[in-house]
Amino acid sequence: MSRPLPVANLQDFLSGNETRRKAFIETVGDSLADIGFFALVNHGIDLNLIEETYSQAEHFFALDEETKRLYLRPEISHQRGYTAFGIEHAKNNPAPDLKEFWQTGRGNQGSETDLTYPANNWPSQHLPEFEKNVNSLYDKMEAKSTMLLSACSTYLGHDESWLPEMAKDGNTIMRIIHYPPLDESTPEGAVRSAAHEDINLITLLMTATAAGLQVMDHDGSWIDVNGNHEQIIVDSGDMIQNLTNGLFKSTTHRVVNPGDPTQRRFSMPMFVHPRNEIDLTPREEFVSRTGGVSSYQSITAGEYLHQRLVEIGLASK
Repeated sequence: MSRPLPVANLQDFLSGNETRRKAFIETVGDSLADIGFFALVNHGIDLNLIEETYSQAEHFFALDEETKRLYLRPEISHQRGYTAFGIEHAKNNPAPDLKEFWQTGRGNQGSETDLTYPANNWPSQHLPEFEKNVNSLYDKMEAKSTMLLSACSTYLGHDESWLPEMAKDGNTIMRIIHYPPLDESTPEGAVRSAAHEDINLITLLMTATAAGLQVMDHDGSWIDVNGNHEQIIVDSGDMIQNLTNGLFKSTTHRVVNPGDPTQRRFSMPMFVHPRNEIDLTPREEFVSRTGGVSSYQSITAGEYLHQRLVEIGLASK
């Protein structure tokens, strides 16, 4: 029998009560050190905004293929705009994932000339409200991510600004994913999202419109993650695992195909990234806390990101 994910109440962190705040920090840190996942409740994001953003996404993905491909940006490794069905695959799995998606970064930061943090592009002529909704949700989710990174910093014995400062002006991306219905053209063995780990510091996943997410437990069994828009599912990624020498876990997860092949699914993860120049070499303090041996590579966040984008088919070498 699979166990439920730990639950952290954001209002405990914001309460001004030191006991509640400490309990929140311990729940977040213990969860990321154990299974690498937890559910955040009472996050305070307007549910109407979430529903409207999903509605806008549904309208975009219903556009014809020729129109959607106007927003492909392969020259920037698909880090903004539209990525078509069948392009991305999990690391070490050549079969493409059964999904298409849209990616956006921080609205006030991108540049058409600086491709390390490219400008957003928007389907404004087809969906005039898309930009406003996505930008609004991005800002609110990034604000929550800063709070969570502050809690992680405190748990790890640092000033609460330690991890948020690394992520300030970083490559954080919000992805809106569409998993279409399956049909006879679906390749044998292909799944909506094959087993993988996230690369970034932490991920905030706005609970999807349908089931399918599973998290691998320590014994190799799979935990079904069910929820609603009142929860944000949070996990720690490879970059924070690298930095903490495995004290925080980057846990394998996947999205399985539905029992009803006609069912479509939408989800909205935010991948919280540090700036490219941040050194992710395992810190000595965490090496000493995890057995005394440095188990992860010395690498910058920018190098790590590009390495993974190549591995999953979004960037060329």
